[in-house]
Amino acid sequence: MKNSLQKGLLVILTMLCTSLMYSQEVSGLVSDSNGPLPGVSIIVKGSKNEAQTDFDGRFTIKNVGKGAVLIFSYIGLKNQEVNVGDKTKINVTMAQDRSELNEVVVVGYGTAKKKDLTGAVDVLSSKDFDGVSNTSPALLLRGKVAGVQVTQTSGEPGSAVTIRVRGSSSVRSGNGPLIVVDGVPLSGGDVSAEGADLLGTSSAKNPLNFINEADIESISVLKDASSTAIYGARGANGVIVITTKKGKSNVPEFNFSTSTQFSTKAGNFGVMNANQFVAASKAAGVPSIPADPVTGTPQINNQDFGGRNYNWQDAVLQKGIAINNTLSFNSASENSSTRVSFSTSNNKGIVKNTGLDKYTVSFFNSNNFFDKILKVDTKLLYASINDETTLITNNASYIGNVIGAALYWNPTRPIYNADGHYNVVSETYLNPVQLLDSYKDYTNTNKLLGSINAVLRLGSHFKYNFLFGVETSGSTRKSQILPTMQIQGDAFFGTVPGSDPVITKYGTASIQGITNFNKTFENNLNYTNKFSDNFNVNALVGYSYYYYLASGFVTSGKGYDLAQTNLIDNIEGGLQNEFRSSSFKNVSELQSFYARADATFFKQYVLTATVRTDGSTKLGANNKYGTFPSIGFADNLFENKEGLLNNLKIRANWGITGNQEFAPNSAIGRASYGNNGNLNIDSNANDDLKWETTESWGIGTDFTLLKNRLTGSLDYFYRDTKDLIFPVPQASTQPGPNTPRNKNLPGNLINQGVEISLDYKIIETENISWEISANASFLKNEMKNFRGTVGTGGLNGQGLDGAYTQVITNNKPLYSYYLYDFKGYDATGNSIYTNAAGQPVGLGEASKQLLDKQPLPKLNYGFSSTFRYKGFDAVVSFYGVAGNYIYDNTQNAYFFKGAFLGGRNVTEKAAYSEQAQGDPNSPSTKFLQKGDFLRMGELTFGYTFTGALIERMKCKNVRIYANGSNLLLFTNYTGFDPEVDINKQVNGVPSAGMDYLAYPRSKGIAFGLNVTF
Repeated sequence: MKNSLQKGLLVILTMLCTSLMYSQEVSGLVSDSNGPLPGVSIIVKGSKNEAQTDFDGRFTIKNVGKGAVLIFSYIGLKNQEVNVGDKTKINVTMAQDRSELNEVVVVGYGTAKKKDLTGAVDVLSSKDFDGVSNTSPALLLRGKVAGVQVTQTSGEPGSAVTIRVRGSSSVRSGNGPLIVVDGVPLSGGDVSAEGADLLGTSSAKNPLNFINEADIESISVLKDASSTAIYGARGANGVIVITTKKGKSNVPEFNFSTSTQFSTKAGNFGVMNANQFVAASKAAGVPSIPADPVTGTPQINNQDFGGRNYNWQDAVLQKGIAINNTLSFNSASENSSTRVSFSTSNNKGIVKNTGLDKYTVSFFNSNNFFDKILKVDTKLLYASINDETTLITNNASYIGNVIGAALYWNPTRPIYNADGHYNVVSETYLNPVQLLDSYKDYTNTNKLLGSINAVLRLGSHFKYNFLFGVETSGSTRKSQILPTMQIQGDAFFGTVPGSDPVITKYGTASIQGITNFNKTFENNLNYTNKFSDNFNVNALVGYSYYYYLASGFVTSGKGYDLAQTNLIDNIEGGLQNEFRSSSFKNVSELQSFYARADATFFKQYVLTATVRTDGSTKLGANNKYGTFPSIGFADNLFENKEGLLNNLKIRANWGITGNQEFAPNSAIGRASYGNNGNLNIDSNANDDLKWETTESWGIGTDFTLLKNRLTGSLDYFYRDTKDLIFPVPQASTQPGPNTPRNKNLPGNLINQGVEISLDYKIIETENISWEISANASFLKNEMKNFRGTVGTGGLNGQGLDGAYTQVITNNKPLYSYYLYDFKGYDATGNSIYTNAAGQPVGLGEASKQLLDKQPLPKLNYGFSSTFRYKGFDAVVSFYGVAGNYIYDNTQNAYFFKGAFLGGRNVTEKAAYSEQAQGDPNSPSTKFLQKGDFLRMGELTFGYTFTGALIERMKCKNVRIYANGSNLLLFTNYTGFDPEVDINKQVNGVPSAGMDYLAYPRSKGIAFGLNVTF
């Protein structure tokens, strides 16, 4: 017994001595690009020996053998392995790696590891758009996320952006996704006023312009029901969650960035110059004025006025320039964090008298109280935006647009007479420079988005979250046309009694305003518990209340004295019977109850269930509430495996979401008094009006291969939208003549598609890295069980007003084209149109054909490449679409033989065509073109300085870069640009793929500097 005890003690002492001889204590510092990193896990590979970094990013781990390997891990960052050897001090810099499945992403009401998600979610971080200058964060998504199409309606600075997530889920209601900024859902309505005058209307500006991209930390795109159903009646079109930056540095840190971009026009219509115009006139047999034998004036063409210097681009275009500056400060301590930023953006557009000036302020502050039991975050985003625009309208006739006037102006006509005055031709043939100089249009918009978010920890398992958010904005738009600009349609307003009867009153002025005040209240209780290594739960229950107030006014006047120049400030000074004023005020409320539970089994299986019940004042009295459930499942089949396949997860989900993006008061009856004093019923009440609902399901997989170098995902989805909302006429027994009301119609809008994303790290070493990314989505949509036909895609132009080009009908894609099928010209120069059997037909609705061509792309794709070598970096990105068609209303309205023979400029193709002068100008396939394109979105070269010079400057980081945008475009489309979506709705029914006198898109080169100190 004694000998055995002695031997045992000897063995223990030997093992202890050996351990002391061959193990050591290792310490060091762990940081990322923002500084020291607290909470990093350090573990000795193959053992349970582990430690964690403190608040200053420092760590100490004992009993580490010389042959040991330390694994450094942190949620959202790439794991790092370090061989210890003889080192006792190890410093590690960790890097983000968004391809890892353990990346943390922001989802509805919280965050989650990507490997624990059962839905389709994509995320972009701030590094994905470094060195890119955009006026709206929405443009950062172009070509970056599978299944997301982003189209800027025109090239105008700050113009509206169309966003479609997995296609169009609605026929008439809003198709844009819900935007959530720092937990506050935006209202989704217009922030700025639409331009409205007698020459047509123009679209409101992009409501996301108020966010400075330098303030964005990440953008998450939630695409399927499993991820969006938590937003219930607002999630049918997808959800985009924008998270702004916080204070991170443990020492005060300043960052200054500046860039200057120079832009020029990117496309061209190819109208004729003066020499081409004269030659075409002679070829067309335009009669000439004989030579004058007395004065010796030579023979001239009737359409030749002697000028040779006019160029439409010189008349209305200019070089664009954009200057952006941002200054930010951030600091963090153990119990508080602060970030403040200020930015200015001054953007002069490529069309004269257009531009956008933006000034933003952002503020973030976070404080911990009572030993981190209570955390309070305060966030504020404020923007003041000043827009200047000119007459580039969506639905003006051929005489009501600056671009149009510049295109049709005879290039042999001088702009100015010999006496220096404008060369005025007629009230239907406008001088483009005079029109440009006579029109003024300014919009000032101020917007504030603020929130207070308090998190109270209730023990180790419960957490209560309260959020109060306010979104408020005010926008005023002022426009005028001088009375000296005499335009047909401006009308003869008469004369002032007692005045010279030859003084005609012209001119128009308008003042419009929109004010929004919205409130958000969120309350939820979160429960988390790890019952064992094989089972853990994360559950959430909550209540939300949203209040949306929108009010506005429109004041307009017509008929001013020719000597008046400031009409806006004397808007009542026009003709008394032409002064108009109106206002509106709408309130809508939404309250919601929701719950979500995520359960993980055996570290492999994930089950997510969500339910939300929403009640809205927009709906009919009998359908105030709707319930929206979803369920999702994921199986992490492989995780961190060696070999070819490293990670593999499969996902499946089903759910129902809703769409409440239709006008307030849609369910109530409305009436107004006519000029005769009689009460007119504008629409009847509908107590049964309910949400459009979208039922969807999908399956997908996430995977990594080749030692985590290749990351990808593949998804299939199917969406069925029903209870479609339309304004329809009432039965004759209802009061009022043919009075419409909003009603849910039978029918199903089916969207289905396949999405794929791939990211491959070709090279990844300490000094050099090269990564390529690509994504594509294949989309198909179709109307089913829909009775009737609804027209949209309205046209404007000579002989075209009131015509339309697209229809919504059964068994066809949305907005299918409905046109005359053009087959050339007959012997007399008249257009030949044929029916489906190829037989010639005349004009008339019955002669139009429903075509198998649609404006919505069947394929959206994008790809990019990022290369870094030491301090040098280069990034290039492309995006494009295919399978869609664009209707060129511009060519239809402007470029036809009759216009040329009438003295207006056209393209050479139109001038030399066989078309007769009297051939009716009709909507046909002649003006329908494929909209396929591939565009180089961004090309950036940058260099980050390091070394003694930077240290002497007391800087942490200095980077310079050059960025090119829209430098290359590959397309067969002959208009200005195939990436266009002018609003050509008819009776509130939206359109797609329409091009009409769009603001030209620009290409530019920017130079920038970013300094952190």
